[in-house]
Parts: sequence; C-alpha cells; structure tokens
Amino acid sequence: MRPTVHDIAAAAGVSLATVDRVLNQRPGVRHVTREKVETAIREIGYVRDVAAANLAKGRTYSFVFIVPASDNSFMHGLNAEVMAAVARSPVERTDIRTLEVPAFDPAALAAALDALRMERPAGVALVATDAPEVRDAVDRLVQDGIPVVTVVSDLTGSQRHHYAGVDNIAAGRTAARLLGRFLGGAKGDVAVLAGSMLVRDHRERLEGFAAVMAEEFPGLSVLPVIEGRDDPDMAHMLVSDALSKRDGIIGVYSLGAGNRGLIRALKEKSVDRALTVIAHELTDHTRTALLDGTIDAILNQDAGHEVRSAIRVLKAKADGLSVIDAQERIRLDIFLKDNLP
Repeated sequence: MRPTVHDIAAAAGVSLATVDRVLNQRPGVRHVTREKVETAIREIGYVRDVAAANLAKGRTYSFVFIVPASDNSFMHGLNAEVMAAVARSPVERTDIRTLEVPAFDPAALAAALDALRMERPAGVALVATDAPEVRDAVDRLVQDGIPVVTVVSDLTGSQRHHYAGVDNIAAGRTAARLLGRFLGGAKGDVAVLAGSMLVRDHRERLEGFAAVMAEEFPGLSVLPVIEGRDDPDMAHMLVSDALSKRDGIIGVYSLGAGNRGLIRALKEKSVDRALTVIAHELTDHTRTALLDGTIDAILNQDAGHEVRSAIRVLKAKADGLSVIDAQERIRLDIFLKDNLP
C-alpha cells in the first residue's frame, strides 16, 4: 500500500498540519522537526501526489526536454520516458515537449537553449554537453528566471538548479572494481569505449575507473579511450580494430553508448580469446548480451526515475519550493545474468 501523510505523521511523531507545512515548504516548523519529517518521508518511501497538488494550484507547467539526436539505445529509452510523461500531462497539469539536437554539438545545444529564452517555458531539462558555450547559455536561462535541470550528464560550474543522474565517478569506480575482481589478478590491457569525452558523465566515469585501476589493479593497463560517438557502426569498427591490433586486451569497459557495435565486435572475436566486459545501461541489446555471456555485468540508471525527478524538481523550482533530496537521488543498479529484472 502506498504510504500516506498519516504514515509520515505517525513515523515522525508530529501532527498532520506539521507534515503539510514541511511538504509545502511553509514556515513555522523547527529545524529539528523538519529533519524528523524528512527522515520519515525517506524511510517509508513516501512519494507526493503531484497531480493533486497541481490540481489544487490550478497551474499548468510548460517544460522542454532537450535530448541528443543519435542512434543510442539508452537515449531512445530516455525519449520514451519523456513521451510517457507527455501522455500523463493532462493528469499532472504539465505541457511537455521535446527538442532534439545533434549529439556532441555544443553550438547546436547552446543555440537551442538561447532560443528558449524568448519562449520562457516554466522549466528546461537537458542532456548536457560540457562546453563553455553551453554553460553560458544555461546561465542566461537561469538569470532570466527559468529553472534548468541537467539529466544523465551534468554541467558543473553552471548555475543549473539540479542534476538528475547517477554519481558517475562512483559508477566508474564500481566498474573498475567489478572488472578487476572478475579478472582475478590476471595481467593485461583494458580497452575503454566511450561516446565522447565532451560529455561530463563519460569523463567522470573514466576518472573513477582509472583511479581504482591504478590504485588496486596495477597489473591491468588502461588503454587510450576509444570514442565511438554513439554510432554503432563506428564503435564496431574501432573496437574490432583495437582487438585485432592488441592481443593483450583481456578486459573491456564500455562507459557510454555504442554497445550494439561493441557487442557485434565482441561476437566476431569470441573465437580468438575470452574477454571480461563491463557495460552501462540495460537495453534489449545489452540484456541479450548479458544472458549469452558476451557481457559480464551491466551498470544501469533508471531513465524513468531521472525524467520524473527532473519534472518534480522543475515544478518545485517554478513554485519557489525546496527539493526533497532523498526522493531525487538516482540509484545505480548492478545487473548480472542471474538478477535481471
């Protein structure tokens, strides 16, 4: 049964009126009491009925999601989650539309952000490319009073209001620990496949991965990053070339997209050698590869949670309310073939 405000009040030992004041960020609640209520919210897993709250306010929120146009299975899934949010719009009193920009094109992304300044939506969510022109465009939106949330890939140093995504340095460290332990002390080279080092999530994953490799698995040498630009054909060609030229590769870390091309290259080389492979994002392709042993483990982020989190945060910022951090924390899941959902 879904937790209610009565459950929060009982767990925190406060009145319903106090719970209401905390949920709606109204004054008159002591700091210690507010912490008790927020702890209760987190522990019982309460999710606020945003539809009812919006109905009471009588407001419709116009939001824009900017996503990269690429042949990337995870981004296709993210788009599907945005479309699901669009389908819920009449109930949740939102008006959501999407804009596609070329992947890894900072100028195009900055231009799209600047164009939105004239439209003045209630909020903007974007998959960020980490470049000065994008950072400046985000700051201009924020300075115009338009809330901005980054999704999947962050834009630190900007004035964006919130990041809806996993801790990517921790994700990279986790991948390194899994790969190192799976290889069991073997010595050799590790190939790394990324989409582009222009996006912060890929750079941070590599940072975390390389740090753990150097600290704990000195027998494994991390090779220069292969940038597949989220293009399956390019990833296939580059990975196949690397495997052909380097007999010492015993592990592969796919820290971004391009997994379809990677999987094709791995299957073609499977007769030559055994490889231990860690990849990101659970899609139809990586699920199949995990089940047939081509991939050993998958690190996954919930795109649906990220989209819903971005919408909740944009609503809160549009209303001048605080964000309940525990509700917006995005979890990193680790899947083996034995625990697939």
